[in-house]
Amino acid sequence: MRVASLPARAIGTPQAESLPDWIAARQARFERFVAAQLPAEESEPRRLHVAMRYAVLNGGKRVRPLLVYAAGEFAAASDSALDPIAAAVEYVHAYSLVHDDMPCMDDDVLRRGKPTVHVAFDEATAMLTGDALQAEAFRVLADASFEPQVGIALIRQLAHAAGTRGMCGGQAIDLAAVGRKMSAEELETMHRMKTGALLRAAVMMGAAAGRVRAPEQAALMQYAEAIGLAFQVVDDLLDAESTSAELGKTAGKDQKQSKPTYVSVLGAEAARRWAERLRCDAHEALASLGADARPRSARLAQLADLIVQRRS
Repeated sequence: MRVASLPARAIGTPQAESLPDWIAARQARFERFVAAQLPAEESEPRRLHVAMRYAVLNGGKRVRPLLVYAAGEFAAASDSALDPIAAAVEYVHAYSLVHDDMPCMDDDVLRRGKPTVHVAFDEATAMLTGDALQAEAFRVLADASFEPQVGIALIRQLAHAAGTRGMCGGQAIDLAAVGRKMSAEELETMHRMKTGALLRAAVMMGAAAGRVRAPEQAALMQYAEAIGLAFQVVDDLLDAESTSAELGKTAGKDQKQSKPTYVSVLGAEAARRWAERLRCDAHEALASLGADARPRSARLAQLADLIVQRRS
């Protein structure tokens, strides 16, 4: 397996670079690293490898990798340490999307502006694609040159975020909730697991690649809890109010499938206020670190705004 050879710190600092330029550079770096890490299309089993690359490359906003890089910037981690973490988190996210889109779950045909994996290939290949990407997530962490205790901690964090107390557990609750009413508290519990856990892991794993003190870890966790939930609130609003062309996936799916959402439980205006409150919570968590930490946390603050104010 090839490992991309990338410059250690060629992307700049918050003071020198606009957010769009920083995002574009980080996304490009991530794409290069993952394109080199994923199995080549020409290697056997070819169809599976083509499907894996189709599921991961050239699509998505890369919110989770961006959070990894931003948290790593806060913790003064090297880019070479952050690349495998960003890849691992995105592999888990991509595998979850492949499985979620299958007929046995959400039965969707559009993802990231192109046919879903089971449509472009077939259901069996889609199932194996998700399975393989989950394995690749832990492989890329295990193969990275972390200190042993750091590598073990990163693998532990990702496993907890992806398991029954995180993403998979939240998805199980989501499937069981179709057609029934949920309270706002139940909905929050579900989404802190289904969506929030992996976003939280992206922040905390990126920080773990560098140096952070205990009070900084606590503030980063508060930040991650807020943006993890805010992301889902905004997702629910976009599903109700945007078009499929704008989203790159099927709009209005939640209402059609009778799924409880923040829009159906709270109403659109209350959901918007809740997302804004969570954005403020994220900023307050970063502000608690003091003025000296502000330059290091600048990208995290900007990403909190981007997550809540996005239009797709």
